[in-house]
Amino acid sequence: MLEEIDIQEGFKIVKLINTTSKISSYIREVDNTFIQIHFCTKNSSSLFFNERYSLDIKENNSILLYNPNQNLPINLSLLPDTKHFILIVSIKVFHSFFSQVAGLIPFLNEENKDKKYYLDKMLTPSEVLILNQVFNEQMHDSLQILYLKGKIYELLSLYFNKNKDNKQTCPFLDDEDNVEKIKKAKHIIINSMAEPPSLQELADDIVLSVPKLKEGFKHIYGDTVFNFLLDYKLEYARKIMLSKKHNISEISLQIGYSTASHFISAFKKKYGTTPKKYMMSL
Repeated sequence: MLEEIDIQEGFKIVKLINTTSKISSYIREVDNTFIQIHFCTKNSSSLFFNERYSLDIKENNSILLYNPNQNLPINLSLLPDTKHFILIVSIKVFHSFFSQVAGLIPFLNEENKDKKYYLDKMLTPSEVLILNQVFNEQMHDSLQILYLKGKIYELLSLYFNKNKDNKQTCPFLDDEDNVEKIKKAKHIIINSMAEPPSLQELADDIVLSVPKLKEGFKHIYGDTVFNFLLDYKLEYARKIMLSKKHNISEISLQIGYSTASHFISAFKKKYGTTPKKYMMSL
């Protein structure tokens, strides 16, 4: 399902639901006068840039992109059973939303207003609730825009809000050193994905207890260490397949599977098809 709705001039929303068993794509031009915010509320999706770089957006996560120096066209890939929502807003319209509080939003303040900005953020339960309401809205045509505009304003106010309640959801992450340790843990498991350390070894490497590692990783990346690594390995394998330079056995060994059958089973569970069929469809 694809639905593009113009809320007003310079302000568009895009609702995407992949109900098929195959990976689907969405492509559109976006020039450098627009901000784009991507929300994934189910499964995961990937943004591709110049066929050399990609950003993965996992379930209940978001990414904000703004670059006044170059256009950022959308090249989006959605896994089966994925829900993805996009706000495309001109910087002029966006300023009008937040003119009274521009200093509270990093890329709108005087120091950063002409610089590129990127934000990767987990969604709160309140934000996910609003997004689900937007996906499920069945208002009469004459009331749809009014309803959606209200919901989007509510979503944006929560998205950029930094109140005490949000901080209290995970006091552990108020310590920047702890956050850096968790980020270091992510880099360690990615760089050693073929032979990843155990949780205890990983915790020892970053000088944290295992419970703190598990708690912090879940809060920052929205998943357990094991599930995050599994998703990363399978997506890494899928991208390798695009080159058609390696067979299934080589790819499975490269990402740490001792037998190709285990890799095939995991790939099929995540993408709904076998690696061989996926490569044949390219």
